[in-house]
Parts: sequence; C-alpha cells; structure tokens
Amino acid sequence: MSFDTASMTPQDSLVALMIAVSASDETIRTAELMMIQGIVNHLPVFSGYDPDRLKRIAQVVFDLFEEEDGLDALFGLVRDALPERLHETAYALACDVAAADGKLGQTELRLLEEIREELEIDRLHAAAIERGARARFMRA
Repeated sequence: MSFDTASMTPQDSLVALMIAVSASDETIRTAELMMIQGIVNHLPVFSGYDPDRLKRIAQVVFDLFEEEDGLDALFGLVRDALPERLHETAYALACDVAAADGKLGQTELRLLEEIREELEIDRLHAAAIERGARARFMRA
C-alpha cells in the first residue's frame, strides 16, 4: 500500500524527521527506534496518532533517501505539513533521537544542522534544546 504524502499530518512530519535522523548514518539503532516509539506513545503532541502510520512514514523517508534530492523533498513535505509552532518540538525530538544511542556521528550532526536551518530555529534556542538532550541522555 502506498502512502499519499499530500495527506501528511504534523505528527507524520515529526515522525519523518525522527526517522531521518535515525537513518542518517545508515544504521537505525534499537535505542533510536525505542526512543521514537516511546515518544509517539507518550508525548501529548501524538495524542490520537495512529502508531500504524510509523511504518508507512518510515518507508517514505527510506524511499526519499534513495533519491538524489530526497532530503530536499523530505524538507518540502515537512514544511507543507508542520505548523511553525511545532518547529522547536520537531528539532527537540530529532535531538532526542540522535542522542538516544549515546553516539553522535558527523552525518547525524550535519542533518541536525540542516533541520535547524530548515525550521529556522534561533541559534540560542537550538543551543538550549541541544543542551537539554545532552543532559537527558548523559551516561553515569
């Protein structure tokens, strides 16, 4: 079954960005998948969201990553579906997924930078969001 990207919801956009960050280093780690699932299951922004959509959104992201301009296309979908009031939420969730496995590689850092620029997150706000993610996922 194909997915009509024109019907992407704001929640789908949040999921797509989280999956994109997880897949950016070509290795989707269990900790990252568990983080995405936990976020979808527990955060108020996903209240009423159908978790069965996760697999379809993941496939959209994977398909786009196969295309030459796939990241730009992904950002276009996100721009169309995500209201500005959720931009910082999107960036915070992306940071949490990136930090979940305790490893931040260059590809993940670069994608976070592109997300920050695409969503026009103020540098000071971005630093606070990043610091919060770092604090939440600090190892003992």
